[in-house]
Amino acid sequence: MNGPMNRQPATGLLPAPLRAAPTPGGGEGCVLDEHSQIDARPGTERVARWLRATVGAATGLPLAPLTDASNRIVLELDPGVGERLGPEGYRIVIDRLAVVIQGGGEAGLFWGAQTLRQLLGPDAFRRAPIDPERRAWSLPALDVEDAPRFAWRGLMLDVARHFLPKDGVFAYIDLLAAHKLNVLHLHLTDDQGWRLEIRRYPELTATGAWRTRTKLGHRASPLWDERPHGGYYTQDDIREIVAYAAERHITVVPEIDIPGHSQAAIAAYPELGNTDVIDTASLGVWTTWGINPNVLSPTDTTLRFFENVLEEVLDLFPGTFVHLGGDECPKDQWKASPAAQERIRELGLAGEDELQSWFLRHFGHWLSARGRRLIGWDEILEGGAPDAPLPDGAAVSSWRGYAGGITAARAGHDVVMCPEQQVYFDHRQAPGADEPVPIGYVRTLEDVYRFEPVPPQLTAAEADRVLGAQANVWTEVMEDRRRVDYQTFPRLAAFAEAVWSALPPPPERDFAEFEGRMEAHYARLDALGVSYRPPSGPRPWQRRPGLLGRPIEGSPPIV
Repeated sequence: MNGPMNRQPATGLLPAPLRAAPTPGGGEGCVLDEHSQIDARPGTERVARWLRATVGAATGLPLAPLTDASNRIVLELDPGVGERLGPEGYRIVIDRLAVVIQGGGEAGLFWGAQTLRQLLGPDAFRRAPIDPERRAWSLPALDVEDAPRFAWRGLMLDVARHFLPKDGVFAYIDLLAAHKLNVLHLHLTDDQGWRLEIRRYPELTATGAWRTRTKLGHRASPLWDERPHGGYYTQDDIREIVAYAAERHITVVPEIDIPGHSQAAIAAYPELGNTDVIDTASLGVWTTWGINPNVLSPTDTTLRFFENVLEEVLDLFPGTFVHLGGDECPKDQWKASPAAQERIRELGLAGEDELQSWFLRHFGHWLSARGRRLIGWDEILEGGAPDAPLPDGAAVSSWRGYAGGITAARAGHDVVMCPEQQVYFDHRQAPGADEPVPIGYVRTLEDVYRFEPVPPQLTAAEADRVLGAQANVWTEVMEDRRRVDYQTFPRLAAFAEAVWSALPPPPERDFAEFEGRMEAHYARLDALGVSYRPPSGPRPWQRRPGLLGRPIEGSPPIV
């Protein structure tokens, strides 16, 4: 295979494919018109349906099933492509007579269809034709072969801090698909809200899904939005979301955050908290940001409650992984709690850190017994006794730099790299005073483009433990989809290339060439209605003057 495409900037393909070259004898390429038909061979019916529903709607072309010898789009599952490029690999050949898309599996075929859409131009990303007189759509004569570098190419969307209604989730699934990303990690629960209907425990949403007001800006800000905020997804909503994502070869990974970040659950069911330390019945859903001291009690009652919650979660989310958080769990209440101290003595643990490890291991084994796998933030590595490691199959989301992922890989655990210094999209995109609610490190489009998921310290065998990476979008200061769009785009495009394409090491990456392709991609984002940050800086309505952020000048070393 050649390196990633860098000689076809006119096509603006993003992420960059492994190989793209003119089709020998392909002439000027293919023209799709009202007579073009789809030759959907066995196993390709879902991709054909997607093409008609999206590309067909945008172009106004019927893309009817094949009935004659008209120019055509051929969709085919090809074992040879699968052997060479894997199930997510594809090949497109465009000549004067046809567009042939071959996939190593159905996922590969779908990614090939996404590339076809890009080649048709930005208007193919609209929902209806903007020029009813247009009857033909030209495609260049190209031969493209492509496959992803990583199996896990994800986005974590925090819908707990600010609820994103269902139509916004669908929009983000489509945006992930357009960038060939295949994991949507939904952060469904936190101190500020519980967003998933659990039928056995209706107060989780009746009480836990709503807060009385919301801190505006960073937690040090004196400003408040006095409107109640909330919302949740019914179980039928989730089934619809999961099915919609599956049609686009995206896995939805649920996160139920325990034992910290749990005040919304405790507000709904006070017995879940440390009742021998504080009056948990007085707690409401938290209205501000930061690390909350109110954590779950390590009792059998709590264990059974969350086992029952997870029974319903497993019924809704068929994917292998269930994320259980495990991060930022203060131990002060456990230190003061006679019940927690008795549990430590009963289990023969060394202290509160081992108590948290025991808590998470319990659910890791519980998931494993049901054919699922625990994944958690890198704190789940802490506190484990030598004779009580994480369960087999547990995976780690490495967010506090690379160190947690390195430790996990060396211990034989799979890793998803998501270091906050690199791919936290709540962090500001520029140092200027106009950046809305500036949080954290400055991470520009170029910084994200140079993100490398595999640390050089790992051996080849250890590097194989890196499943991939995800970008994380924490929404404390993102009150609606427009704000989420601004923080996420265009950086998600750079992230998508970093996890899909076979790029050279970061110092050698050609950012100028990437910027050239981004010119075509901005037009696609415009057609999709994405409120991205322009290269020149925020538009007037994207600014948030007067809202205090938490700027951090410079960046610490990546460890």
